[in-house]
Amino acid sequence: MNNNNNIQITTDFEAAVHASFFDTPMRVDAFELDDDTKIELIQKHFAAIMHTLGLDLSDDSLKDTPKRVAKMYVKEIFRGLNPENKPVVTLFKNPFSYNQMLVERNISVYSNCEHHFVPIVGKAHVAYFSNGQVIGLSKLNRIVQYCSQRPQIQERLTKQIADMIKESLGTEDVAVIVDAHHHCVSSRGIRDTGSSTLTAEYCGRFLDPDVKNDFLRHIG
Repeated sequence: MNNNNNIQITTDFEAAVHASFFDTPMRVDAFELDDDTKIELIQKHFAAIMHTLGLDLSDDSLKDTPKRVAKMYVKEIFRGLNPENKPVVTLFKNPFSYNQMLVERNISVYSNCEHHFVPIVGKAHVAYFSNGQVIGLSKLNRIVQYCSQRPQIQERLTKQIADMIKESLGTEDVAVIVDAHHHCVSSRGIRDTGSSTLTAEYCGRFLDPDVKNDFLRHIG
């Protein structure tokens, strides 16, 4: 009986976490395996891929590649899939009653396209109006990083960043622009190295054309 209750509680928790991922396509059982188990399994699967490609896994340069790739996937470039890695946001009072737009420009974006698992690289520009508190500047970078470290499409990434900032600050007055270069365009297919993709999410006061234009002037 207790075991069944525990299973139900776990399932409910996972469903809640799944719902909080703002449409990242995660299974409800995505958190049953710990990181070490995931690394072990990915290592075996990636070794099989390399073997299928005809690579010699006994070569000194290649023999540890499956493990390196597995650790990179779990601990680095896809660590944003694990809600335990969600950044703890530090808020401060606004003693100077600063009520103008606060903008942080050129935040580095390193993500991976979920269609081909190749890099998306670019910049994010974020802005908000304080509702009585301000966020530590480095935390804006960490929010962008956390949302980026998972297989992504840029439209979803832009909305996830905005939603997490709104959730953290308790305000709708948030804007996010992402300008990124997609390696699925440059390194394969059309092989266009000169194009970039721009996506934007405007909320609250930023829906006002004058406020939106002011933000665009700030980011150049």
